[in-house]
Amino acid sequence: MDGRMKTKGKLKWIEVTLLLALAVGLASGAMALQTGQELSDRVVRLHVLANSDSEEDQALKLKVRDRILAYTEPILAGSADRREAEALLRGRLLEMERIAVEEIRANGYDYRVSVRLEDASFPTREYEGFTLPAGKYLALRIVIGEGAGRNWWCVVFPPLCAAAAEEVPETALAAGLSPGQVGLITEENEGYVLKSKLVEFWRGLEAKLP
Repeated sequence: MDGRMKTKGKLKWIEVTLLLALAVGLASGAMALQTGQELSDRVVRLHVLANSDSEEDQALKLKVRDRILAYTEPILAGSADRREAEALLRGRLLEMERIAVEEIRANGYDYRVSVRLEDASFPTREYEGFTLPAGKYLALRIVIGEGAGRNWWCVVFPPLCAAAAEEVPETALAAGLSPGQVGLITEENEGYVLKSKLVEFWRGLEAKLP
């Protein structure tokens, strides 16, 4: 009798522990998801899609990327927040298209180019010095030709693409990100990895809901 009672007691303790762990996980996931959503509302991604996966088209993609970054970085340098950055970019879409076409033709190609500013879904993506969790972000999308090749992702605002790894926190804070949001993308420890995975997991659940 005593043995059975002890076994039941152990099982109950295990059940309680698992329920507590689940509750903590759900709470952490909800908090990480909220922080991730707030983060996506403050960031503009850059998304450059190559015509194809050929070596030449991939090299061309990077040249177009460099021209676009060289053009946008000084323009967005004084932006106080994403709203201001978005307004500046929207007013220059045609100019960015012209610059991209110019670079493409200078390299001997006649691909058409589409430059758009639109919401797009991104998976979790690691960069040098920071990681952005999965989610829907406003993106400056440069589509070259068929746009069927491997693409290049980064962040045009705040200008994290151009920032050295050690400068990422300061750059992000200067653009209006909160310490919690900066911590979500730059913490290099197990807790940080867990947060990113939780955001990605919750995003997946959201996508499956009717």
